[in-house]
Amino acid sequence: MKRQHLDLDDYLKESLKNPKFKAEFDRLQPEFEVINTLIRARIKRGITQEKLAKKMGTKQSVISRLESGNANPSLKFLKKFAQALNSNLEIKFLPR
Repeated sequence: MKRQHLDLDDYLKESLKNPKFKAEFDRLQPEFEVINTLIRARIKRGITQEKLAKKMGTKQSVISRLESGNANPSLKFLKKFAQALNSNLEIKFLPR
């Protein structure tokens, strides 16, 4: 028996057909966007969680919790994150 394999994008596309799942996903979208932006920025610069944590004066576990969605960053934390990556922090409100 051949096992079907869905990648994350396919799984999400399929799951979003469920109205309850979509409503919850939409509710959490800002959190997902922050997490994805932080992860992409760190990886783009080739910095490990451990190295980033040292630059920020925190522990690797703090970065891990944030990237896994188990913590919400404060504005102060986001500023330190941006500084550690030699970046500017920009927050936008976009029309729906």
